[in-house]
Amino acid sequence: MSDKPKISDWNPGAYARYHDLRLRPGLDLLNAVGRMGTGDVCDLGCGNGALGEALKARSGARQVIGVDASPAMLEKARVAKIYDSVQQADIREWHPRRAPGLIYSNAALHWVGGHEQLMPRLAGMLAKGGTLAVQMPHQNKAPSHRVWLSLVEELFPGRVEKMGTPGVMAPVKYEELLARKGQFRMWETEYYQRLMAEQGSHPVRRFTESTYARPILQALEPDEKSDLIARYEEVMHAAYPVRSDGSVLFPFRRMFFTLTV
Repeated sequence: MSDKPKISDWNPGAYARYHDLRLRPGLDLLNAVGRMGTGDVCDLGCGNGALGEALKARSGARQVIGVDASPAMLEKARVAKIYDSVQQADIREWHPRRAPGLIYSNAALHWVGGHEQLMPRLAGMLAKGGTLAVQMPHQNKAPSHRVWLSLVEELFPGRVEKMGTPGVMAPVKYEELLARKGQFRMWETEYYQRLMAEQGSHPVRRFTESTYARPILQALEPDEKSDLIARYEEVMHAAYPVRSDGSVLFPFRRMFFTLTV
């Protein structure tokens, strides 16, 4: 039996706290999609279905299918009744029922890993003329993200083994994997997000703790978690100063690419 702590399901409420900020990159990705094949539209890592309505508007007569590993998130997507169907599946093992016209994944694939095998596999699933469209946070080197890992290693050495924390390859690796398979485009955008402070907490901590830091915090005991958060907040006040109105201007970088086969 493994002695590693069990990582609980996603918290839809905590994730939705920054709904508008998380929605914008997904819409930008969808706007960059040109051609689609004749098959289904698959929202891979659909979460609570935040982008289902936008995908439905672009789908024409295509079926729109939501796919996610989280039962809690899928239940929210199911209640919204936007998707034609939803599927609970691990992205590493998922396979469509028929060749999709669009595989769309917004802020999900960085949790999966094994991209050297995963990305060509997804591309190979597409119908002729189909598109793979991907957006992933590319923020790991920024203080907001790397400080979680550096502090937990300093305070509790060896306790956290980057448990599920996002990993994205260098951009050149995606280009080398996919550019020969069709029309490939890749770009990055840095979003300047205005975050409002909440009483007793730095807004960057609130923004990151429900996503990037989630597996780190869940690996710790309550008192350890409190110690880590206190130290993290000290660093965030220096890295991202809170302004007189209580807000923080938080730059957040994201990677995008599309491949049409």
